[in-house]
Amino acid sequence: MYTIPKGTKDVLCEDAYKWHYVEKTAKETAAKFGFREIRTPVFEHTELFLRGVGETTDIVTKEMYTFLDKGNRSITLKPEGTAGVARAFVGGVQQNGTLPYKMYYITPVFRYERPQAGRLREHHQFGVELYGSESPLADVEVISLAKSLFDELGLKDLTLNINSIGCSACRANYNAALKKYLGERLGEMCKECQSRFEKNPLRILDCKEEKCKEITANAPKVIDFLCDDCKSHFEGLKAGLDAVGIEYKVNPQIVRGLDYYTKTVFEFVSNAIGAQGTVCGGGRYDKLVEEVGGKPTPAVGFGMGLERLLIVLESQSLIDGVEKETVDYYLASIGENALEFNLRLAAKLRAKGKSVEFDLMNKSVKAQMKYANKIEAKSVIVVGDDEISSRKVRIKNMQTGEETETDIDSI
Repeated sequence: MYTIPKGTKDVLCEDAYKWHYVEKTAKETAAKFGFREIRTPVFEHTELFLRGVGETTDIVTKEMYTFLDKGNRSITLKPEGTAGVARAFVGGVQQNGTLPYKMYYITPVFRYERPQAGRLREHHQFGVELYGSESPLADVEVISLAKSLFDELGLKDLTLNINSIGCSACRANYNAALKKYLGERLGEMCKECQSRFEKNPLRILDCKEEKCKEITANAPKVIDFLCDDCKSHFEGLKAGLDAVGIEYKVNPQIVRGLDYYTKTVFEFVSNAIGAQGTVCGGGRYDKLVEEVGGKPTPAVGFGMGLERLLIVLESQSLIDGVEKETVDYYLASIGENALEFNLRLAAKLRAKGKSVEFDLMNKSVKAQMKYANKIEAKSVIVVGDDEISSRKVRIKNMQTGEETETDIDSI
């Protein structure tokens, strides 16, 4: 017997309705904000992620599924959605597209990491991207979209954390101050942070090691080093969130794990799934489009892990009331004539948009009724010679037990 690869998970038929509910709600919420779906390949040229995501990130250095194809080209399974969307925008939209350009996606992503609650080696993301606007109101727009989705799903006890990591100009001053502070304590930090010190000291703030977190807790704050433009943008973000009534907490420790971020970064955090409680993270990446070969174009967006989102929904019993996907009619057959009749009746009902099942296993009537109950059919129609002769059947509502008699031709 074959076993499933570590870090992957089957979604069985009995559970697929949960995914359909979340995905449908996400798509409908995105549509309310004027976002349209984009689909990009599951794999891309490796260079896209080296340039877009950043060579010093954990994703690139540790987690990417990279291989050579038969043409000896380096190919990588997408570890996140944004870089591929930027590549698609440059190649197919930027020349003639009207800005702002609003996109959303639902996609599998692949990262070789230690599997944990809500984060598998193959997991799934809902993400949105808004290209073309430098305004902090664009940041408010994507945060509002995420908040609207959480509200639609009924999620409680979420905290929105926001921060600004500035632009390349003010971040250079901050990096110098950060390195000065960390340099005196570098020997106490983990090996990973020691290697990050020269390449990208900002990444150290994202370390999950307790000893490193204790050291960085008193490190200089990036928001104290913002230039006037970045400071104005951050104030505009806060004013916009206040205007639409979205509560937030300024958290200087948030830097996000990808190199393309500039200015705004944010996370929605839940306590329902322990230490790894981020259910949505995003921010602004004004240099990414240019980095992958396009014209300078400001952009902002987020990614949301669907596995983590489902864990939070289930922890708050918000999936319990979701209607499962069941059949409208189960047609029980008594005898060969009835089976042939039900075959035709099923075809007619399906043509009218109804979902229908009938016996394919030569079960007894009792066994057929048990099966209808197990699949939670909404109604059952039992057909035998008498029903065929009289052209009348009884339809049993399986939820209420009520039975009604009707003419076969008028079902």
